[in-house]
Amino acid sequence: MDSTEAVYNGLKDAGIDFIVSVPCVNLSRLLEMIDEDEDIIHVPVTREEEGIGICAGAYLGGKKTAILMQNSGLGNSINALKSLTELYKFPLLMIMSHRGTEGENICGQVPMGESTPLILEAMGYNFFKPATPEGAYEAIRESWELSLEQGKPVSTLLEIKYW
Repeated sequence: MDSTEAVYNGLKDAGIDFIVSVPCVNLSRLLEMIDEDEDIIHVPVTREEEGIGICAGAYLGGKKTAILMQNSGLGNSINALKSLTELYKFPLLMIMSHRGTEGENICGQVPMGESTPLILEAMGYNFFKPATPEGAYEAIRESWELSLEQGKPVSTLLEIKYW
């Protein structure tokens, strides 16, 4: 199982059937796999906070939701995460391509890359940082279960070296 298949299989086995995404080169193959899956509704969006709202509505409609995005979008979506999903106890699986980590070739990604875990901790959100495909598969399944249990978002951060 390669890195992308592990994430896809983790989503499937967690029962995720509604995914919102913001484009990212690291997630491109995964997004293609999701688009081909007739059991998953995929809604591409232009901004992360827009995706948070769409996921909240889909959850109210009975869907198991996830958002796929770069960690840079975390800053854009803090208010929606705290004021919508957390306030109303909506579970949400957040899978982030964690840019700005070891191996990053764009220096502008580094500040947010370093800050992402600190922001999640400050928000009181659990997150996983798997290093292997097997670890990612398990982390995604655990993230969804933990999100359901806690009634708030849980993230899986996939660093550059993961891909």
